[in-house]
Amino acid sequence: MIIIGAGSMGMSAGYYLAKNKVKVLLIDKFDPPHVSGSHHGETRLIRHAYSGNAAYSSMALRADKLWTDLEQASGQRLLVRSGVLNMGAAESANLGNKQQTAADFGLKVELLAADEIRKRWPGVRPPDDYVGLYEEEAGYLQSEACVRAYRQQALAAGARLLVNTQVSKVNVGSSGVTVHTLDGTYHADQLIVSAGAWFSELADLIELPIRSVRKAVAWFQSDESLYDSARFPGFTFGAEHGGFYGFPSINGSGVKIGRHDAGQLWKPGLPFEPFGHYADDENDLRRALEAFLPQAAGKVVRSAVCKYEMTPDEDFIIDHHPKYNHVLVAGGFSGHGFKFASVVGEILSELAQDGKTAFDMSSFAISRFQEAGAM
Repeated sequence: MIIIGAGSMGMSAGYYLAKNKVKVLLIDKFDPPHVSGSHHGETRLIRHAYSGNAAYSSMALRADKLWTDLEQASGQRLLVRSGVLNMGAAESANLGNKQQTAADFGLKVELLAADEIRKRWPGVRPPDDYVGLYEEEAGYLQSEACVRAYRQQALAAGARLLVNTQVSKVNVGSSGVTVHTLDGTYHADQLIVSAGAWFSELADLIELPIRSVRKAVAWFQSDESLYDSARFPGFTFGAEHGGFYGFPSINGSGVKIGRHDAGQLWKPGLPFEPFGHYADDENDLRRALEAFLPQAAGKVVRSAVCKYEMTPDEDFIIDHHPKYNHVLVAGGFSGHGFKFASVVGEILSELAQDGKTAFDMSSFAISRFQEAGAM
């Protein structure tokens, strides 16, 4: 088995395959964990009450179990159950759907009016017509530590990893694959492609409707008495000028915030501009903090840029290649995929070994884009 792309999904898949005694070679253009993909910046939210597709909540619950298993195997703390507060207008269908999902899956959530939010977390200032859905068992993952832990466990289980290795070409035969790199050529019976923002470099193998988007995040100096991680949860909120997510101040880091929508399109080979190149990098985030978390809108103490890989419907791609059943594709995680990296890796290992998984993968099929004329 060869895996192209050893970031969050690929490294996870490599671990579960190697754990099951499959001979695995992981190939990555960089040296994971790294700052050139989608997993850096220290933290990612994990929550279980998803709106819409029920597959996400069932996968999130399994992912949670696998993250705790990885903690035990690695001896590292990877998942912090800070709680997550989702805020939006009271009539928001999105929050209503999450509440219904929580009921369907028996998740512990609280629906809070704006004044209740302000009393419980004095640093939050939602408008009077907003409500919050608080998920106590949710929290955040230490994203780079998670990738590092999967790397350590995969190698310990016998996987091989080639870092800083550029794939130049992939040849697929009826019963095997040949992967050409600038440093050598490798053969295997099966292939998993989890190339993140670099799928366009493998267009000869498969073309997918994935757009890579530059995203900016920043840590702002904050009132620690209000926003310290010992007392403040992760959060999301929809505002007039966008949708935002963030994290408490961890060890005095300041509140971290990012914008889920917007961003600048990017392609491999183009400059990847640093934080502050665009005025909105800071302005969007500061405006959101001033409106909702005013005592967290101090100076920027740290910043980062990363990438989303967006599909047209913002659902994932996890499927066999349309022509080659021995090639699996995982991509387009659209800015909400990291929390699922553990279970996606397990699913890919099941599909590779058994040809099936217990999860409903229909929403993640490549054929949906062919039917919609998006490819």
